[in-house]
Amino acid sequence: MQIQPLDIPDVILITPKKFGDHRGFFAETYSRKTLAAAGIDVEFVQDNHSLSATPGTVRALHFQLPPFAQDKLVRVLKGSILDVAVDIRRGSPTFGKFVTATLTADGMQMFFVPIGFAHGFVTLEPNTEVAYKVTNYYAPTHERGILWNDPAIGIPWGVAESEATLSGKDKVAPLLKDVAELF
Repeated sequence: MQIQPLDIPDVILITPKKFGDHRGFFAETYSRKTLAAAGIDVEFVQDNHSLSATPGTVRALHFQLPPFAQDKLVRVLKGSILDVAVDIRRGSPTFGKFVTATLTADGMQMFFVPIGFAHGFVTLEPNTEVAYKVTNYYAPTHERGILWNDPAIGIPWGVAESEATLSGKDKVAPLLKDVAELF
Protein backbone atom coordinates (compact mmCIF):
# COMPACT_ATOMS: atom_id res chain seq x y z
CA MET A 1 0.00 0.00 0.00
CA GLN A 2 1.10 3.52 -0.75
CA ILE A 3 0.44 5.95 2.13
CA GLN A 4 0.27 9.64 1.21
CA PRO A 5 -0.37 12.38 3.80
CA LEU A 6 -2.30 15.29 2.28
CA ASP A 7 -1.95 19.04 2.86
CA ILE A 8 -3.38 18.47 6.33
CA PRO A 9 -1.05 15.56 7.18
CA ASP A 10 -3.47 13.83 9.57
CA VAL A 11 -5.73 13.06 6.59
CA ILE A 12 -4.19 10.32 4.47
CA LEU A 13 -4.75 8.95 0.98
CA ILE A 14 -4.08 5.21 0.76
CA THR A 15 -3.56 3.38 -2.51
CA PRO A 16 -3.55 -0.41 -2.42
CA LYS A 17 -1.38 -2.41 -4.80
CA LYS A 18 -3.49 -3.89 -7.58
CA PHE A 19 -2.36 -7.08 -9.30
CA GLY A 20 -4.05 -7.86 -12.60
CA ASP A 21 -4.01 -10.61 -15.19
CA HIS A 22 -6.33 -12.11 -17.79
CA ARG A 23 -8.84 -13.07 -15.04
CA GLY A 24 -9.18 -9.58 -13.56
CA PHE A 25 -7.36 -8.25 -10.51
CA PHE A 26 -6.58 -8.81 -6.84
CA ALA A 27 -5.92 -6.14 -4.22
CA GLU A 28 -5.47 -6.16 -0.47
CA THR A 29 -7.75 -3.28 0.54
CA TYR A 30 -7.19 -3.40 4.27
CA SER A 31 -4.32 -4.53 6.47
CA ARG A 32 -4.33 -3.41 10.08
CA LYS A 33 -0.62 -4.26 10.34
CA THR A 34 0.33 -2.14 7.30
CA LEU A 35 -1.73 0.83 8.44
CA ALA A 36 -0.42 0.59 12.01
CA ALA A 37 3.15 0.67 10.65
CA ALA A 38 2.17 3.90 8.84
CA GLY A 39 0.84 5.45 12.07
CA ILE A 40 -2.85 4.58 11.59
CA ASP A 41 -3.20 2.29 14.58
CA VAL A 42 -6.96 2.18 15.09
CA GLU A 43 -9.56 -0.53 15.53
CA PHE A 44 -12.50 -0.41 13.14
CA VAL A 45 -15.75 -1.67 14.66
CA GLN A 46 -18.37 -1.05 11.99
CA ASP A 47 -18.61 -1.03 8.18
CA ASN A 48 -21.10 1.29 6.44
CA HIS A 49 -22.26 1.22 2.81
CA SER A 50 -24.21 3.90 0.95
CA LEU A 51 -25.74 4.15 -2.52
CA SER A 52 -26.38 7.55 -4.07
CA ALA A 53 -28.54 7.29 -7.18
CA THR A 54 -27.83 10.67 -8.76
CA PRO A 55 -24.65 12.63 -9.42
CA GLY A 56 -24.47 15.71 -7.21
CA THR A 57 -25.67 13.89 -4.11
CA VAL A 58 -23.98 15.59 -1.16
CA ARG A 59 -23.54 13.72 2.12
CA ALA A 60 -21.85 16.23 4.38
CA LEU A 61 -20.37 17.48 6.70
CA HIS A 62 -20.78 14.97 9.52
CA PHE A 63 -18.97 14.01 12.73
CA GLN A 64 -19.68 12.49 16.12
CA LEU A 65 -18.62 13.96 19.45
CA PRO A 66 -16.66 12.04 22.09
CA PRO A 67 -17.00 9.52 23.52
CA PHE A 68 -18.46 8.32 20.20
CA ALA A 69 -16.08 10.17 17.85
CA GLN A 70 -15.04 8.18 14.78
CA ASP A 71 -12.03 7.74 12.55
CA LYS A 72 -13.19 6.79 9.04
CA LEU A 73 -11.59 4.86 6.18
CA VAL A 74 -13.58 5.63 3.02
CA ARG A 75 -13.55 3.69 -0.27
CA VAL A 76 -15.66 3.82 -3.44
CA LEU A 77 -17.03 0.49 -4.66
CA LYS A 78 -18.84 1.83 -7.74
CA GLY A 79 -18.67 5.24 -9.40
CA SER A 80 -16.70 8.17 -7.99
CA ILE A 81 -16.82 10.92 -5.37
CA LEU A 82 -15.09 14.08 -4.30
CA ASP A 83 -14.27 13.28 -0.67
CA VAL A 84 -13.78 16.09 1.85
CA ALA A 85 -12.35 16.39 5.38
CA VAL A 86 -12.58 19.65 7.36
CA ASP A 87 -10.37 20.21 10.41
CA ILE A 88 -12.67 21.09 13.34
CA ARG A 89 -10.05 20.82 16.09
CA ARG A 90 -10.09 24.16 17.91
CA GLY A 91 -6.54 25.37 18.38
CA SER A 92 -5.25 23.45 15.37
CA PRO A 93 -3.19 25.54 12.91
CA THR A 94 -5.44 24.16 10.15
CA PHE A 95 -8.78 24.72 11.96
CA GLY A 96 -11.52 25.36 9.40
CA LYS A 97 -9.32 24.25 6.50
CA PHE A 98 -10.18 21.29 4.31
CA VAL A 99 -8.56 18.70 2.06
CA THR A 100 -10.15 16.79 -0.79
CA ALA A 101 -9.46 13.70 -2.84
CA THR A 102 -11.28 12.25 -5.82
CA LEU A 103 -11.95 8.59 -5.15
CA THR A 104 -12.98 6.18 -7.89
CA ALA A 105 -13.91 2.52 -7.92
CA ASP A 106 -11.22 1.84 -10.54
CA GLY A 107 -8.52 3.73 -8.61
CA MET A 108 -9.34 1.89 -5.37
CA GLN A 109 -7.85 4.68 -3.26
CA MET A 110 -9.02 5.17 0.31
CA PHE A 111 -9.36 8.34 2.36
CA PHE A 112 -8.47 8.15 6.06
CA VAL A 113 -10.34 10.81 8.05
CA PRO A 114 -9.25 10.97 11.71
CA ILE A 115 -11.24 12.04 14.73
CA GLY A 116 -11.48 15.83 14.88
CA PHE A 117 -12.55 16.24 11.26
CA ALA A 118 -15.97 16.71 9.70
CA HIS A 119 -16.40 14.41 6.68
CA GLY A 120 -18.49 14.55 3.55
CA PHE A 121 -18.58 13.77 -0.12
CA VAL A 122 -20.38 14.56 -3.36
CA THR A 123 -21.09 11.88 -5.95
CA LEU A 124 -19.72 12.40 -9.45
CA GLU A 125 -21.50 9.53 -11.21
CA PRO A 126 -24.91 7.84 -11.07
CA ASN A 127 -25.40 4.91 -8.70
CA THR A 128 -22.24 5.56 -6.72
CA GLU A 129 -21.59 3.17 -3.85
CA VAL A 130 -19.34 4.13 -0.95
CA ALA A 131 -18.12 1.87 1.86
CA TYR A 132 -16.39 3.09 4.96
CA LYS A 133 -15.03 1.62 8.15
CA VAL A 134 -15.46 3.51 11.42
CA THR A 135 -13.81 3.18 14.82
CA ASN A 136 -16.92 3.77 16.89
CA TYR A 137 -20.57 2.88 16.64
CA TYR A 138 -23.21 5.28 15.38
CA ALA A 139 -24.62 7.35 18.25
CA PRO A 140 -27.47 9.64 17.15
CA THR A 141 -27.22 11.70 20.36
CA HIS A 142 -23.60 12.58 19.52
CA GLU A 143 -24.05 13.16 15.79
CA ARG A 144 -23.38 16.69 14.54
CA GLY A 145 -23.02 18.47 11.22
CA ILE A 146 -21.80 21.62 9.56
CA LEU A 147 -23.44 23.29 6.56
CA TRP A 148 -21.94 21.71 3.45
CA ASN A 149 -21.50 25.03 1.61
CA ASP A 150 -20.39 27.19 4.55
CA PRO A 151 -18.78 30.18 2.77
CA ALA A 152 -16.15 30.55 5.53
CA ILE A 153 -14.83 27.09 4.65
CA GLY A 154 -15.21 27.50 0.87
CA ILE A 155 -15.21 23.89 -0.35
CA PRO A 156 -15.33 23.69 -4.18
CA TRP A 157 -17.94 20.90 -4.38
CA GLY A 158 -18.36 21.18 -8.14
CA VAL A 159 -22.15 21.25 -7.82
CA ALA A 160 -24.41 24.28 -7.56
CA GLU A 161 -26.67 24.56 -4.54
CA SER A 162 -29.72 24.37 -6.84
CA GLU A 163 -28.45 21.09 -8.34
CA ALA A 164 -27.25 19.38 -5.15
CA THR A 165 -29.28 16.52 -3.68
CA LEU A 166 -29.22 16.82 0.11
CA SER A 167 -30.93 15.31 3.13
CA GLY A 168 -33.20 17.56 5.17
CA LYS A 169 -30.72 17.75 8.04
CA ASP A 170 -27.82 18.61 5.72
CA LYS A 171 -29.80 21.52 4.24
CA VAL A 172 -30.18 23.16 7.67
CA ALA A 173 -26.89 22.25 9.37
CA PRO A 174 -25.24 25.19 11.17
CA LEU A 175 -22.22 27.16 10.00
CA LEU A 176 -18.89 26.15 11.53
CA LYS A 177 -18.76 29.39 13.54
CA ASP A 178 -22.11 28.50 15.15
CA VAL A 179 -21.20 24.97 16.26
CA ALA A 180 -20.34 25.12 19.95
CA GLU A 181 -19.37 21.47 20.44
CA LEU A 182 -16.19 20.69 18.54
CA PHE A 183 -12.85 19.06 19.27
